[in-house]
Amino acid sequence: MQATAYALVSQVRYRELTTRIALAAVIGTTAWFVAPGIWPIAWFAAVLVSQGVDWLTFSRYRRHPEWEPDRAYLILSCAVTAFGVAVYSSIAAYLWFAGGEIGRIFAMVQVAGGLLHVSLHMHHARAILVSAVAPHGVYFMGLPVVTAILTGSWQPLLIAFGCVLYMSHLVVAVRQSSTTTGLLQAARDQAQEARHRAEEASAAKSDFLAVISHEIRTPMNAVISAANLLRRTDLDARQAEHVSMLTDAGDVLMGLLNDVLDVSKIEAGKMVLEVDDMEVHARLASLTRLWEPRAAAAGVALIVRIADTVPDCVRTDPLRFQQILFNLISNAVKFTDQGQITVTAEWMNGRLIVSVADSGCGIPSDRLAHVFNSFEQADAGTTRRYGGTGLGLSISRRLAEIMGGELTVQSTVGQGSTFTLHLPVEVSASRPAAALIEAEETGSLEGRSILAADDHEVNRRILKLLLEPHGCRLTLVENGAEALETASVERFDAILMDMQMPVMDGLEATRRIRLTSAANAGTPIIALTANALDVHRQAWEAAGVHAFLTKPIDPVVLARTLAAACIVSAEARSEVA
Repeated sequence: MQATAYALVSQVRYRELTTRIALAAVIGTTAWFVAPGIWPIAWFAAVLVSQGVDWLTFSRYRRHPEWEPDRAYLILSCAVTAFGVAVYSSIAAYLWFAGGEIGRIFAMVQVAGGLLHVSLHMHHARAILVSAVAPHGVYFMGLPVVTAILTGSWQPLLIAFGCVLYMSHLVVAVRQSSTTTGLLQAARDQAQEARHRAEEASAAKSDFLAVISHEIRTPMNAVISAANLLRRTDLDARQAEHVSMLTDAGDVLMGLLNDVLDVSKIEAGKMVLEVDDMEVHARLASLTRLWEPRAAAAGVALIVRIADTVPDCVRTDPLRFQQILFNLISNAVKFTDQGQITVTAEWMNGRLIVSVADSGCGIPSDRLAHVFNSFEQADAGTTRRYGGTGLGLSISRRLAEIMGGELTVQSTVGQGSTFTLHLPVEVSASRPAAALIEAEETGSLEGRSILAADDHEVNRRILKLLLEPHGCRLTLVENGAEALETASVERFDAILMDMQMPVMDGLEATRRIRLTSAANAGTPIIALTANALDVHRQAWEAAGVHAFLTKPIDPVVLARTLAAACIVSAEARSEVA
């Protein structure tokens, strides 16, 4: 602890060095005007020498803050400190005896200031403090006492008594300052410890969410994929209803899981935006196609109006834009029993303004301020009646703010609510490549050769059932090592790769295929994994994947992504040929 205290004193003295020298120059100049002579100049030169010795002695503490000095070096440090202070305050003796009444006053003020300075800056190390205070004290009280003895007058003793009172007050002030500093240091240490614990807790939470996400997505992949496969078979009305119940419940569970992960990423400051071109009309049309049947089933009309001034293509994060509108339309459908829901898009001063207005139950004015809070809804009965977690609007507002915009609400009980998204975007002249759009819409997997690596037997079975009806030839392996071996001897149009697998994981297998496989070094590799966090996406991008898909598998998205990847693969091989 002492070594740390001496190092702290050394750092303070080093920072104050230029100030002490500048002040010495001012004091010396003043002394020369008060009592002209060679002594102020000689004094200033002595101050420079003593400060140099002080700097040299204490530099060892600065270079080695944790160094534990021996007794001899501590004595040397105290002696150097006392010497420097004695030289610095010696000007007071000159002014006291040679400067007349003005000189005596200036001398006392100078020594009093020196006492205050060393007391506040050196109280961390008691030995150094005593070494610095002692010479000041000798001048402060000794000069009046010596004068009283030399003159035979008792009046200078009153000055000495005043000096004693000053030093007693200074002791109290230093003790209070030291106590306050100790309390502040303790509070800072506690705050740092609390921050460290919070960071550890946040990291543990992230790890927990990653594990839970993976463990939930794996069985959910089997449940939802099996339901989708059942839907393709000949079912009677009752069986079709049961399958719909399965898929609807699966969608709710996946929505909840994604919401929790999004909240976690936003709170941790790890939400990363991916800016790209987005066709406004196409994006709103896809949302309409998704929600129109659900609104119609509830007896509600879903109307979309896009102003002529809205640009065809803008640059923003398409996924997050869709997520916000998805949540807003979902809420509108949920809380509207009759009437209509109107989605309006406008353009104003570089901002895309999209509002979702419904004719539903509305929100009480005293609850408007709370609808954007996490896990809160308009009232306690909302969850029981309509379901949901209260995360959708909270996530939507935070996403809007991260994207540089805002999300506001206006509502009247019994008449409906209007949520308005104001989003600053750039107008883009480019549009998604027509070939890619065509591939996504009409691409075929007929005759394509696809390698899929997944350690879970059920997942491999699901891939076989989902892809073989498209006419592709599917090769299934159980881990990354098998995928690497297979890719080294046979050329594929596309490769599906899981992440967590025994023997060799998907990331390592992807990297090795890129580096060592002559047949498939340029083959598009698609990550198909239950690890859905942004850190996992970034790891896959660094490994060089063509696309990143998460489980549960969306059959349509999987087929489109594979078709697009196969087209890219074919074009690349044509260029090589």
